[in-house]
Amino acid sequence: MNPSSSSIRERTFLLTVAGIQFTHILDFMIMMPLGPQLIRALQIDAHQFGLLLSSYTFTAAASSLLAATYIDRFDRRRLLLSLYAAFIIATLACGLAPGYAFLLVARALAGAFGGILGAMVQTMVADVIPFERRGKAMGVVMAAFSISTVAGVPLGLLFANSFPSLGWRAPFFFIVAISSLIWLIGYRKLPSLTAHLQQPRSGSIAQQLFAVIREPAHLQAFAFISLIMFAGFTVIPYFALYTTTNVGLPDHLLTLVYLCGGAATFFTSQLIGRLADRHGKLRMYRIVAWLSFIPILIVTHLGPAPLWLILFHSTVFFILVPGRMVSGMAMVTGVPAQSVRGTFMTLLASVQMLSSGAATLLAGLIITQTADGNIAHYDTVGYLAVACGIITTWLAGRLRTPTATPGIADDAQSR
Repeated sequence: MNPSSSSIRERTFLLTVAGIQFTHILDFMIMMPLGPQLIRALQIDAHQFGLLLSSYTFTAAASSLLAATYIDRFDRRRLLLSLYAAFIIATLACGLAPGYAFLLVARALAGAFGGILGAMVQTMVADVIPFERRGKAMGVVMAAFSISTVAGVPLGLLFANSFPSLGWRAPFFFIVAISSLIWLIGYRKLPSLTAHLQQPRSGSIAQQLFAVIREPAHLQAFAFISLIMFAGFTVIPYFALYTTTNVGLPDHLLTLVYLCGGAATFFTSQLIGRLADRHGKLRMYRIVAWLSFIPILIVTHLGPAPLWLILFHSTVFFILVPGRMVSGMAMVTGVPAQSVRGTFMTLLASVQMLSSGAATLLAGLIITQTADGNIAHYDTVGYLAVACGIITTWLAGRLRTPTATPGIADDAQSR
């Protein structure tokens, strides 16, 4: 095949799956800034709003465990498009929800399908893109998080404020419209991926699942990703609260913080991916991880500061803390054999969800709010995040990764 034609197909594939990644991440992220509107419109309290958030996370973790039993038994393209269609329907149900109970169920369903989508995207990238170029590819996919922060969330809020008759429902209809367009593109452009179906299998589904879980190399990868989650999600969920209370940033300027951080990571995530391919994924992971400890300690100790200094530290924080995942995920996708990669990645997604939830819960038990409204012990959370991060730099060197793997983009059938 013509190399330029193969490159175009590879780029089209990456942009399509990045679009899928963008929409399901946006669907999760949009709930947090919609909090005040939902609390007023549905007449719920903060605890009930928290259930709307956690219902998504926990069903995503549970569905990932369930998906591990069947994900490697279907054509990746067909399964991805089916799950994506179900996700779109669940998101539409969120926008049409007549009340709190219906919305809670709809959010749980959106999480059930959205959680698997992330694992499916990463699995397909690992199947299609050779290991030596996978860092750059993961950088493109990870940029979806940045775009959802920079463009998706502000646009969603703009729709919510621009259409008073729809209010909080408007962002969900916005996501449904974009997702439907991406689904049509995926139907036409995504390749059929069936090479994993040709691998011999033995034993029942349960035996095969436990074989994947028991594999020592897989357990090391699960521990590695779990600690990365703890190194980030002990700090990230309380960043906005600490910045507005202890640092003194006005609430309306938080959008600027996320805008600057998201815009920067859109470019740096791809740069980190290219550098990982060029200089080694392990080396790049360790460099970014050690550098990330600096902004973690700064933002968890920061006192009242001018806006420019807050923006500088927060932007560096957003570049380096999520930046570890680019080379980290590129390494982890090389751990499993292709025949069980889908199962492995869905289990990994479940580990990510459970670890991020546990990290958030643990940090919530450590930090306290003083009588004057300030956050105490956030510095302790920072030390915990750094300790977990240091362990990951050691675990990263123990991961079993290939030196090179053949891509199958050229061999995959396009539709």
